[in-house]
Amino acid sequence: MPMEKGYVQIYTGDGKGKTTAALGLAMRAVGNGLKVLMYQFLKGTPSGELVAAQKLYPNFEIKRIGQTDKFVWQMEQEQRLEISRRLGTVYGEILEIVASSRYDIIILDEIMGAIHAGFFNESQVCRIIENKNDKVELILTGRSVPEKVGDMADLITEMVPIKHYMDKGIRARLGIEY
Repeated sequence: MPMEKGYVQIYTGDGKGKTTAALGLAMRAVGNGLKVLMYQFLKGTPSGELVAAQKLYPNFEIKRIGQTDKFVWQMEQEQRLEISRRLGTVYGEILEIVASSRYDIIILDEIMGAIHAGFFNESQVCRIIENKNDKVELILTGRSVPEKVGDMADLITEMVPIKHYMDKGIRARLGIEY
């Protein structure tokens, strides 16, 4: 059963939990019979959500775009160009999918990182939001939300770090951070 109205949500901030919040929303949605598509930008490390999504397919699907195991500032020019080409080809697909009713929820995970790395611009992300079908919930994640994108959102939640065990040298843990 499609939603009566879909909104635009943003999870941002310097704290842990942006992707985790989006995944939690996805699990709740799938449990209630909704279909979810998540695009993950600039992530390449294997993670538990990929395995979970395979088990929930076709109700939950994750597409990784611009997969990399390096931070953007660590990439050589050729790597940046290749990722830019891949992200450029998916932009039209995203515009088409958000305008359709194929999915109830679409998550653009780390889209803000893709903006700040120069792979998308603020206007392109605003166009995605403008193209959104009225019944589709659109979730955007990432740090430092551009002003115009934030103005178009219906909900913005900021994750603020108070205390984190990684500050004590504890590394990312299987099943918790990935």
